[in-house]
Amino acid sequence: MFEFHVIPGARVRQILDAHLAGMAERVGQAYLRHHAGQTINPDSYFLRFPSEPRNRIIALPGAIEGADGVAGIKWISSFPANTEQGLPRASAVIVLNDRRTGYPIACMEGAQISAVRTAASAVLGAWWMNGRQRHCASVGFIGAGVIARNIARMLRVERWAIGQAIVHDADPASADALQAWLRRQDFPAVQGGSLEQALQADLVVFATTAGEPYVQPPFHFRPGQIVLNISLRDIAPELILAAENICDDVEHCMKAGTSPHLAEQLSGTRAFMKGSLAALMRGEFELDRSRPLIFSPFGLGVLDLELARLVLAEARQAPDTVAIEHFFAEEARW
Repeated sequence: MFEFHVIPGARVRQILDAHLAGMAERVGQAYLRHHAGQTINPDSYFLRFPSEPRNRIIALPGAIEGADGVAGIKWISSFPANTEQGLPRASAVIVLNDRRTGYPIACMEGAQISAVRTAASAVLGAWWMNGRQRHCASVGFIGAGVIARNIARMLRVERWAIGQAIVHDADPASADALQAWLRRQDFPAVQGGSLEQALQADLVVFATTAGEPYVQPPFHFRPGQIVLNISLRDIAPELILAAENICDDVEHCMKAGTSPHLAEQLSGTRAFMKGSLAALMRGEFELDRSRPLIFSPFGLGVLDLELARLVLAEARQAPDTVAIEHFFAEEARW
């Protein structure tokens, strides 16, 4: 009755890679379930360190309701200085709980799940903002780390036709590494560039560790330019207010010093936020394409749970998934 599985990162990666082609659709369905009130997604909880203000560990609890429901939590750290040692910035685990008894049923490596769901969400948002077309003349990657690489991979999986890729990172070695990876993936016309050059792309991807806005007026995005505000804190609030904005969940997005949160504080209203991606998918509003289009996904824990339960279902059949017998010392009340 009390099964508990530990799923290592190598198995998580293998399962995610096998399902990449349908990942954007899976994330889209999870968004629609959330929009329909079929999920529970409390606020994320931030563990901060006063002596190390850049570092944080975040708890994202949630539940997916229904006959196939699951509950759980992602515990993900963000330590930007890791990159200086050649380590990924983020590391994570996900714990899943049985919805009937509440007992934990699995623990798995979560950073890959987090990166893939972030990439799928970003590319899904780009597709809807681009009029459900998979082509653009140029894409600019600002920030050349794990998230940028995963978004680029998802663009290829979703068969986007892209004419040019421009990469900018404050760390030249990171920029060079992403450029080399893009060339191995047959991205056309890959080049490094300045921040200004990357900002001119038709599709701009922010995937940095920035803690506060540095893209400021008098710069402005072009009408119809698509901006994936994945790292959430790069863009000045004035530029947010001048654009058409969508997010994953309005309430969640307006906190923690994100660019939309700063825009709300500056304007005193949330009227600049058109609504959620799920609402756009349901046809509840249309975008004004005479303005820049910005997608700011705060990140919903239920997306991690959606991918985690897929991983668990397949991993149970794999030999390197570790079933921990008698993980719970007491399996009977008396």
